[in-house]
Amino acid sequence: MNELLDRLLDRPAYQKLMLLGSAIFLILLVYYISFYSPRADQIADLAAHVENSRTERDKKQRLAANLPKLKDQLQLLNGMLKEAIAQLPDRKEIPDLLSSISTKVTESGLEILLFRPRAEQFQDFYAEVPVDIIVKGSFHNLVTFFDEVGRLERLININNIDVKSPKGAGDQVVVEGSTLLTTFRFLDEAERAKIAAEKAAKEKAAKK
Repeated sequence: MNELLDRLLDRPAYQKLMLLGSAIFLILLVYYISFYSPRADQIADLAAHVENSRTERDKKQRLAANLPKLKDQLQLLNGMLKEAIAQLPDRKEIPDLLSSISTKVTESGLEILLFRPRAEQFQDFYAEVPVDIIVKGSFHNLVTFFDEVGRLERLININNIDVKSPKGAGDQVVVEGSTLLTTFRFLDEAERAKIAAEKAAKEKAAKK
């Protein structure tokens, strides 16, 4: 073991950094696979659950005026709907959410090199809101940032993690880390109607 360590320590500095970079990448890959695998099915299920809850709530709301039992059920449905919506913001909340994520970067001790939202990707009931992020800082702070994002109340996916350019800085290793971070939001009724109309128009055109 000592002989192996001596051989590693005798290597040129650039080889040490390459070995260190490989080790960091493997650690981060395991961390990502364990905690941040894509949750597309969870998002779709949650969106469907909220939509069904809304429909059921509206149905009972129309009957609840004179039926105390239905009023109790309506109150329960409102609570369930509130809990589900808390995980998926609406459009007006997205700027605040992105601001919170940016704040998490700096609070984790990282320098922001790039924070660029992409165009939204629309589904039936929700939209994906992807953001390209590149940061610079210690490997420990990078992992801390990912952990802090994972603790946010909103559903957020972290994909395409890449760590490069490891450099020694005192007793720390400074790296550049990039990722595609994706959060989600509910579509309002007007947006859902527009998407449904566009989808119907495409299907009609395809049949011609």
